[in-house]
Amino acid sequence: MGIFKKSSTEGANYITARESRKISKENRRITDEYEKKKNRKIIPREEYITQMKNSENVVEFDNLHTYFFSDVGVVKSVNGVSFDIPKGKTVGVVGESGCGKSVTSLSLMQLVQRPQGQIVAGAIRFNTGKEVVDVTKMPTSEMQKLRGNKLSMIFQEPMTSLNPVFRIGLQIDEVIQLHYPDMNKEDIRKRSIEMLKLVGIANSEGVYKMYPHELSGGMRQRVMIAMGLACDPELIIADEPTTALDVTIQAQILDILRDLKNRMNSSIMLITHDLGVIAEMADIVVVMYAGRIVEKGTAEEIFSNPSHPYTIGLMNSKPAVGKKVDRLYSIPGKVPNPVNMPDYCYFKERCEMSISDCNGAYPEQIQLSPTHFISCYRYVNDKGENQ
Repeated sequence: MGIFKKSSTEGANYITARESRKISKENRRITDEYEKKKNRKIIPREEYITQMKNSENVVEFDNLHTYFFSDVGVVKSVNGVSFDIPKGKTVGVVGESGCGKSVTSLSLMQLVQRPQGQIVAGAIRFNTGKEVVDVTKMPTSEMQKLRGNKLSMIFQEPMTSLNPVFRIGLQIDEVIQLHYPDMNKEDIRKRSIEMLKLVGIANSEGVYKMYPHELSGGMRQRVMIAMGLACDPELIIADEPTTALDVTIQAQILDILRDLKNRMNSSIMLITHDLGVIAEMADIVVVMYAGRIVEKGTAEEIFSNPSHPYTIGLMNSKPAVGKKVDRLYSIPGKVPNPVNMPDYCYFKERCEMSISDCNGAYPEQIQLSPTHFISCYRYVNDKGENQ
């Protein structure tokens, strides 16, 4: 999909305007096909009603591919991602910036920027409580009924997520009114104030009447959580909910999320690059790198027995209490260019444990235990079996 090549000029590290136009034309043809299928007036329910592979899961990502068709080629932001989110559990998705964490969650919410961004393959099965749907095939009109209701997202930066010209109460009211049109204004107002109290805001009636700029960063984040929980969702997606908050406020926000998850029996998809947050919150950990999952398992397995060189590097790069070092460890090299990635281990150029087999195709997933999986040639012998 898409065409990418360097300029014919010897040694040039760019593409010409002619080549860019050719790529853009081809990619526009591809995205038009996806948009035509997506924008059909009538999409039969049989196309998106499905069954879970495991009834204990609330979400199942199955070989998801989400690409962005740019003027310089195809960016494979999510390239064959598969993992489950069990009911009542917290799944932590961790990795460097640009590894595909947020695009995975935006794919689940159908918020990938179209027409450049497209889910090109795979399935996302979501259990609404009444039926199971494949989000990748759902029409937009049906998806709007789930967003903010059964599926809720707490965005990364609350100052840009909240509308600065509307009061806090009006913004929470809007969410409730959209999904519960039969509720009267007074009941909606009471529900909004109740949600503000639920997330630890003492002066809830006062905050209800305030504008976003009148609140601190921690208070705005609490408002975002209240908005996300207003309709009792089955799944809460928390996209780096503690970014730009000081340590004490971070701890309070995490305590609120944990308490609310237990109280409402919801599941959480927690996206972060902070291993400390993952250690405190997650039951299951998914480690992503360059659009793929390199390792996944229970939190205990990932932290006590990190197996992929990238996961080991992440663990080594975090400061340890009581351990004095001259310089913190950092993973050498840089993340590869995401445009038209070839089929090989994306981490091999930065890996300090690479072996000769790493020059082959992208490694298959190896099972180390019933719940621990890894994609690395170090765990495959000459016959392709577990070591």
